[in-house]
Order: sequence, then structure tokens, then C-alpha cells
Amino acid sequence: MADVLLAVGTRKGLFLARRPVERRHEGGWEFTGPHFNAQAIYAIGIDRRGTGAPRILAGGDSAHWGPSVFHSDDLGETWTEPTKAPVRYPEDTGTSLERVWQLQPGGESEPGVVYAGTEPGGLFRSEDGGESFELVRSLWEHPTRAEWAPGGGGLGLHTVLVDPRDARVVTVAVSTGGVYRTADGGKSWDPANRGVSAVFLPEGQQYPEYGQCVHKVARDAEDPDRFYLQNHWGVFRSDDNAASWTSIGDSLPSDFGFPVAAHPRRGGVAYLFPLNADADRVPAGRHCRVHRTEDAGRTWQPLETGLPQEAHYGPVLRDALWTDDADPAGIYFGNRNGEVFASADEGESWRQLASHLPDVLCVRAAVID
Repeated sequence: MADVLLAVGTRKGLFLARRPVERRHEGGWEFTGPHFNAQAIYAIGIDRRGTGAPRILAGGDSAHWGPSVFHSDDLGETWTEPTKAPVRYPEDTGTSLERVWQLQPGGESEPGVVYAGTEPGGLFRSEDGGESFELVRSLWEHPTRAEWAPGGGGLGLHTVLVDPRDARVVTVAVSTGGVYRTADGGKSWDPANRGVSAVFLPEGQQYPEYGQCVHKVARDAEDPDRFYLQNHWGVFRSDDNAASWTSIGDSLPSDFGFPVAAHPRRGGVAYLFPLNADADRVPAGRHCRVHRTEDAGRTWQPLETGLPQEAHYGPVLRDALWTDDADPAGIYFGNRNGEVFASADEGESWRQLASHLPDVLCVRAAVID
């Protein structure tokens, strides 16, 4: 019997829950935690490439001890922190780690590889399952990097997508730097932002080669060359492996938001959580609704059965909307009200799993044996 493992990172610790796949639609989810009490957990990775229990990776941010990366090989019963800081900027960079924004296992052909995206806008690579990391200098020293600027949440590398066909092909996104892509395992990187707007720039300069405030990128399950991108104003799709982008946000109540998640198996299916505006970061129209497309962004459908119907003020952050890979797929999100919601039927109906948690920063879910 398979279970769903649900991990919720909050501003004051990590919470974990498990539920049999066939009973996801029921209540009774019991959360353990907080693990890492009082630490902000901005990044969670669930690595299922090995045998036995998956490795859970957590990026903690202690106000006293600073940021670090922890891992557990027994579903959160015990945790290990390396004796040396696992993610650390070399002295010659003249900078220090603010936090880990992303923890992403590498491709199936590279079982020990884990990527960490950080603030200030760096990519790190581990070859020992996330116990130690090295800075990917080719991106850090990219000639455009000097012109990247912090967004409202800082200068964070928040998205790492490894091509399932070739682990050397990696796409990353930085706020505010844009989308970058390597096809040679990180030896070189090219900006990949053609068609993505930067509305905060002067008129006539709003489609630069780089410098867009990308909030999140997801890859289509069926077509690996297709991506969905939630921008700081604007929702976009690429059908050519991020070489160019087309706007797909016209039918949404607002095209401002933070997260985007793709269905784990069905092509053309993706999920968003629109917000009113950059100056009014609450659910669009004060409605707690996830929006789904089933035609690669040509149209969007609001999904709200079982979600709060009264005026709602809980925004969903860039990594707080996720899917499991069960059939039918489960969809999960947490918000800044400390609420966690789940759908066991691909978004058709929802159930609240938790309330009164600390501010939810990220959510991850996966089916485990």
C-alpha cells in the first residue's frame, strides 16, 4: 500500500504528514512537528531515487545559527546536519548565504546530484545526496549577473528544472534575473526570456534579454519542451524549451501571482493561484480559488468546491502549491494564514487539512511505498 508524504515548510518549522493514497480524500491527516522549531523552512526536497525510504531535504533558516540544509532518511524520525556548512559561498565571492530557496534532486542518471538555489542568486550542486555543495561558478560569474537586482523578496534562485531526457540540460529561474538554461551540464548558461515582460522597466524596454522578475516555472508532464511561467505580472508558456514565451493569462481574473504547478502526467494541465495585484497581495477578488488549465493555457477554470467561500486574504507563495503523482493526482497548497488545503481529484473538490499553522512558505508531496 502506497502513502502520500506531505511536507509543509513554515516560518516556524517543518510539518510532516502521511496518508494512504486511497484515503487522501478523507480527514484524519495527522501532522508531526514542528521539526526545526522556530526555523523558517523555505525549501524542501523529496528524493526518491534511492532504495528504501526517500531522503527528505530541508533548508532551515535559524535566526541564531544561520541557514543550513538538513536531511532525513527515515521520514523525519531523525535528522542529520553536516558538521560543516553544506552550502557556503567561497571567500573570493565576497558574499555570504542568506537562505536556501530551492532543493531539487538531479536526474535519474545522476543519483547523488542535488541542486540548491540560494539567495543571493546562486546555484549550488551536490554529488553526495545533499550533504555538501559546491557553487556553480559558471552561472555566478555570468556576464549578466552584475545587473540582476533583488525583487521584493530578495535576489533568490527559486526554480531548478532538470530535463528528464538529459540531466545535463537544466533550466533555472531567478527573481530578479530571469530564466537561464544550460545544455552542457553547467559549463555555460544562456538567458531564456524572449517574450517575457518586465513591466517595472520604462516603456520600450519591457522585453529585455534578462532581468525579468520570474516568480516560478513548471515543466509540462507530457511535453518536456513545454514550460509554464508565472511572472511578476504575466503568465507565459514556452513550447520550445524556453527559447521563447507566449502570454497565456488573458482569461484569468488576474495574471499576477507566485506559484505555478504542472500536472504530474497529463499534458497541457497546470495550476495557478492568482492574486489581486503586486500592491494588493491577496487572492484575486478575495476568493480562495485555484485556477486550472487543461489546454496549455488557452483557457482557465476556477476551482473552489470545498474552499472557503467568504472573503479570503491568504496569499499562496511561489513554492506553496504542489502536486503528488498518484492517479488521480492530488493537489496541495498552503497560505500565509497558516492553512493547508488538498484535493484528491485533481482540483475538482478540496478539503482543509490544517489551520493555524505558522505562515506557510513551501509545500511538497510525493507518493511513497
